[in-house]
Amino acid sequence: QVQLVESGGGLVQAGGSLRLSCAASATILSIDLMGWYRQAPGKQRELVASITSGGATNYADFVKGRFTISRVNTKNTVYLQMNSLKPEDTAVYYCNVNRFTADYWGQGTQVTVSS
Repeated sequence: QVQLVESGGGLVQAGGSLRLSCAASATILSIDLMGWYRQAPGKQRELVASITSGGATNYADFVKGRFTISRVNTKNTVYLQMNSLKPEDTAVYYCNVNRFTADYWGQGTQVTVSS
């Protein structure tokens, strides 16, 4: 079982930046895929970005060039640097660890971008 705790959300003006952090309670394995998802009111949860233990990344088109995902394996932590934020980025952001067929989720952190 892996417990995930996110931090770093908040209220920011359009064009601003936030950095989200997610710390895992257990050792993250090299096979684990770590990622960030988001869910806006009335919408389905969607992938924002993911990263392998080797550093290979995948981004949703709507954040390419603005967001950067990174992880520190020795700290069991994944980060999401969000720049040039837009009002449409407003959502609850969830940390995810995928291990084989199991998915672990954090409790979510609210990001609100004002126009």
